[in-house]
Amino acid sequence: MKKHILFTAILASSFAVHAQNKIITVTNFLPIDREFETIELTKKSLGLATSVKLENYAVKQVGTNAFLTTQSIDNDGDGTIDVLLFQPKIKASSQQDFEVLVAENPSKETTISCYSRFVPERTDDYAWENNKVAFRTYGPVAQKMVEDKIAGGTLTSGIDAWLKRVDYPIINKWYQKATNGTGTYHKDTGEGLDNFHVGDSRGVGGIAVKVDDKYYFSKNFTSWKTITTGPIRTSFILTYADWDAKGNKITESKLISLDYGSYLSRFEINITGTKSIAAGLTLHDKKGTIGTNIKEGWLSHWEPIDDSEIGTGIVAPKNTLKSFDNHITEDKDLSNLFGNIEVKNNKAIYYVGFGWKKGSPFQTQKQWETYLTSFAKKINNPLVIKVKK
Repeated sequence: MKKHILFTAILASSFAVHAQNKIITVTNFLPIDREFETIELTKKSLGLATSVKLENYAVKQVGTNAFLTTQSIDNDGDGTIDVLLFQPKIKASSQQDFEVLVAENPSKETTISCYSRFVPERTDDYAWENNKVAFRTYGPVAQKMVEDKIAGGTLTSGIDAWLKRVDYPIINKWYQKATNGTGTYHKDTGEGLDNFHVGDSRGVGGIAVKVDDKYYFSKNFTSWKTITTGPIRTSFILTYADWDAKGNKITESKLISLDYGSYLSRFEINITGTKSIAAGLTLHDKKGTIGTNIKEGWLSHWEPIDDSEIGTGIVAPKNTLKSFDNHITEDKDLSNLFGNIEVKNNKAIYYVGFGWKKGSPFQTQKQWETYLTSFAKKINNPLVIKVKK
């Protein structure tokens, strides 16, 4: 009798676990192969109970024993995992089934390819990277040093590009050699370098608000919060002190994320006091060439940089990039290519990044703009997820 009860309990437990497993179909409606695009699964989208722990789930391709790399994220910091991420490979105009199951991935990825952190040892930068690109921006101590006329400070809300050409993380390594005096990240010793000047410019994707033909922008960020790092995504929030755009009080924070395999970070600007923002790409010494396609929703700039070349670009979701301004001025660092992006419900979204000739497959402006065109198509035609059971 006891054996029968035990068997019944095991069987019931097995059925309960199996009922929590789901089969999903991922469909690609575009005539191009898709990879390095992140699928976000939630308990609600999977039809799971709120008590279920997403971190206990793995994803594998149906009909195989091939588990995919996943990452679980607590977006709101309440201690409960909100989202499970994975990146499928889907052929052009096709679909693929995946099983989302309670299991341990036997080949779990432990490398944190998508990384970000606050950097107090280098004044107070915030830096982020994936396997393709790296960026940084600047905090309140760097601002105060400039205002107090102390050497070594930086006053800008522009975004700096770190030109890496290796697929492993370099942020900690580069800062370490700079702070302990064993080297500098301004010289390329095989991994890349920081030779991208920002100054008062918008760098790669900093924002401005235009009022009566003049651009206004914030100072350095005042606070930060890291949300996640991992094999698929890093994300964080930067908050800025309120600032003035010719009598308009602007409040601003940025939710920034960078996914594995992408050359573009996603910027979600939460802002009040304006109906549009101008996301900018620095034109440096104005020796580069711009490219624009409002219909497809992207802007680009291609320029020489030391002994190489670099493309920078902005991509906005469909119908949100309203216009552009190739803003040329003799004022130092204030020449920028601006994309005017619509603010809806106090929010504006765009993607921004770069491709360095020495550290990417993009050897020409045409190749860079082909990437931006493809990226725009993909964000406007996302992979479609359907739960089969």
